[in-house]
Amino acid sequence: MTVPKTAPRQPLGGLTLLGWLAGAALTFFLLFFLITAVLRQMPEPIGSRAGLFVEGARMTLLLTVFSGLLGLLIGVVVGIMRTSTLWLVRAPASLFIWLIRGTPLLVQILFAYNAIPPTFYAPVQGLLRDLHLNVPDEFLPAVLALSLNVGAYNAEVIRAGILAIPRGQTEAARSLGLSGAQTMRTVVLPQALRIVVPPLVNNLVALLKDSSLASSIALLELTLAGSRVTSETFQPVPVLTTVAAVYLALTTVMTFFTDQLEKRIKIATR
Repeated sequence: MTVPKTAPRQPLGGLTLLGWLAGAALTFFLLFFLITAVLRQMPEPIGSRAGLFVEGARMTLLLTVFSGLLGLLIGVVVGIMRTSTLWLVRAPASLFIWLIRGTPLLVQILFAYNAIPPTFYAPVQGLLRDLHLNVPDEFLPAVLALSLNVGAYNAEVIRAGILAIPRGQTEAARSLGLSGAQTMRTVVLPQALRIVVPPLVNNLVALLKDSSLASSIALLELTLAGSRVTSETFQPVPVLTTVAAVYLALTTVMTFFTDQLEKRIKIATR
């Protein structure tokens, strides 16, 4: 007797990806609603300051989303440059990775805030305001530093993914008349990105926690919110416990959705 075969799962398409993003956005919205409700029921010094913790958590998530997307773009560009056969293309990418990975993220955030003039951020700040995203002046320097930092680590991950693709596929694509750029865009890069999804997810989760260093430039994210409550109440234990619990909730939800994306991508490649 023949065993009926199950229908193959469809590849990850645009509608599926949009549904995944909508589901993630809705889940985070419900998570913030739940966090607010739970924190308001907690005893002092947490209950009366629940709004401050939630505001800090929203800023932490906003930092992670913006920096993660820009960091992925930077990582793709720099990772491709690192695999180039031209020394003039490879050298700037190697220098960028050397500088970012060799200096502390805290120093990079302070440099982006203190050394780069506000006029540099003004056009983007105006664009965000036009989109009704009113963010503090410290937001863009933090995003710049976090994006460059995670982008350097993403670049090495993506470079490894590109090198993992068999050379024969590149040669076959070139023999069919595709240019080097077309081969990279349509053959090599899509496969490489699927391979490196797990380390890219790890970098994203690490980015969420590293965003706490933005408190050094007085950006009101979750860690700074906890520090302010501690300074007011002199009760660090319940405050730090609450901050840790909120971080854990954010990373748990983020990891759940990134794991689902990873599983879907693995199915699509079978």
